[in-house]
Amino acid sequence: MNAAQKLIDRSIPFLEEVKNRTAGGELEAWLNENYGPGTPLFEDLSRMITEGVRDGWAANIEVDGPNYRRSRLADPSDVLNYFSITAVYMNSVEPYRGEYHQHPYGELNLVVPLDPEARLAGPNGWSGPGWTAPGPGSHHYPEVKGGALIALFFLPAGRISYDITPSY
Repeated sequence: MNAAQKLIDRSIPFLEEVKNRTAGGELEAWLNENYGPGTPLFEDLSRMITEGVRDGWAANIEVDGPNYRRSRLADPSDVLNYFSITAVYMNSVEPYRGEYHQHPYGELNLVVPLDPEARLAGPNGWSGPGWTAPGPGSHHYPEVKGGALIALFFLPAGRISYDITPSY
């Protein structure tokens, strides 16, 4: 079994548990309490996705040069409770904005800083290691500062829209 499939398989019990929950502040708090840094799931997925980026099978498609890359690891399917799995790598000491997008059904996002000061902008400000869970209809620029990080995100029905006009 390849490394990407191991990460997907490790995600299945988690996706079974969250399949009927709605992304947003309440779920974000629950994720950080139950699956935050130091928990087996967080540590396993963090290690696997970090190895995937290092080994070139995750976040390997350049969006805006080598410091902003992503790749979809799994399309929505029955076994994944119709979530997709995508990895994004962003690296910038100064604040950097990625592609504006919308989450029609929300997003569950595992944030893995590779540099100690790396932070990802989320609905509640700048996040270090842990989870963000922007709710259905949320839209934003992904932003990073402080160095390199990986965002491993799970999208209900695989839905994400890059063809919208920024509203701010």
